[in-house]
Amino acid sequence: MAQQDGSPAKASGENIEQFGYKQELRRGMGLWDVVLYGVLFMVIIAPQSIFGTIQQNSHGMTPLVYIIGFVAILFTAMSYMRMSKRFPIAGSVYSYVQRGINPHVGFMAGWLILLDYVLVPSLLIVMVMNWGVALVPGSPAWLWAVAFIAFNTFVNIRGIQMSRGVDWVIFIVEIVAVVAFIALGTNFVLGGGGAGGFVLDPIYQPGQVDAHFVAAGISIAALSFLGFDGMSTLAEETHEPEKNIGKGIIIALSIIIVVFVAQTYIAAIVQPDWAATDPDMGFFDSVYLVGGPVFYKIMLLVNIVAVGIANIINAQMASSRLLYSMGRDGVIPRVFGKVHPKFQTPWFASIFLGAITLCLALPLQDYMGTLAGFVNFGALSSFILLNFAVFWFFFVKEKKRASFKDILMYLICPFIGIAILGYVFTGFEWATYAVGVTWLVIGLIIGAVKSKGYKEVPEAFKNLEV
Repeated sequence: MAQQDGSPAKASGENIEQFGYKQELRRGMGLWDVVLYGVLFMVIIAPQSIFGTIQQNSHGMTPLVYIIGFVAILFTAMSYMRMSKRFPIAGSVYSYVQRGINPHVGFMAGWLILLDYVLVPSLLIVMVMNWGVALVPGSPAWLWAVAFIAFNTFVNIRGIQMSRGVDWVIFIVEIVAVVAFIALGTNFVLGGGGAGGFVLDPIYQPGQVDAHFVAAGISIAALSFLGFDGMSTLAEETHEPEKNIGKGIIIALSIIIVVFVAQTYIAAIVQPDWAATDPDMGFFDSVYLVGGPVFYKIMLLVNIVAVGIANIINAQMASSRLLYSMGRDGVIPRVFGKVHPKFQTPWFASIFLGAITLCLALPLQDYMGTLAGFVNFGALSSFILLNFAVFWFFFVKEKKRASFKDILMYLICPFIGIAILGYVFTGFEWATYAVGVTWLVIGLIIGAVKSKGYKEVPEAFKNLEV
């Protein structure tokens, strides 16, 4: 169907006026740009930084841990896919719960996942600082933080087009590095090194896998898959978002699990004595064994560049879009909804995130595990609300329950997702609960003040029945 001026009509997902908003962000992404964004956000070399710890905790079955984590997170990913098709707007879980349940619960979902989105760049920059000092002994850690944060903030303000070019370059570098490691590792094992062959021990060991193992595996692996949700924040910068966001999430997760399992399997058989694996540098010890000191340095540098630029750029991009979405609704200060007149990006939110990342990373450099717990609390609690929103909106409000497929999609799968997330939720440390509950209470107070006792709704809802 054509518009009056003769140009093609916009796809329904690009017409965000139906949801009460104006198109302010620049659309420039297709399906494979979304997939690339998700793969880079989750980082195809993410297991390299925590391989040693997982090896020890899983008795050498790191690949199995990731397989279990993938299956567990897939139920929530399917909920994202359903909501992104129905509500192709920026804001991720904030927008989905807001539309699926009500604006006030949506605010709390957005507030909870902010704990994830605001802290993830800080967690990543801490990794970069530690690796940078290892690569260049004696270099100041703060300098690595300032350099990467400044560059990433600049790229985010310039917009999708510039970040997309950076993403493709780093993606190619990561792929080459992973393929090189797998090839060298395969040659090493076939030559009699490590396990001396392609054994099944890293995939499954009889008598070692029980409910505790599964729960621990999900909690460890969940952090590596966080990022798929950030893909949904790009709905207003993506062509045909109602198709490309959900499809992109599933494709990106499928790519990630294959790459995660392949590289951790090779690393595990290169060092079959899992009990002796170094918890901090275990993967890089495997790199050294198969490729020597030069390859070791190259892989360390690739990790610094991949996490320090691509991963953090994409994390800050998702976070700034969430802040933008909440800011334009007025549920947080409206200054976060400001868009750059030339680049059509949420510039204030980008600068704010850069400053917060720097302020948190420097004092928390030695508390990576604690930061990771806070990130997981924010993500998993908001995921629980998202899964419930799928059930409430489709199964209850829209009464989609006429067929077994409807019951499976809108009742069974969301509640399996909730059950899995709830089980993992019980395993946090007390400090994580303390910070998480405090964050929740602060959000409840802010929400009550901004909505005048939870009575007022955002402007976009006042004339809509969506």
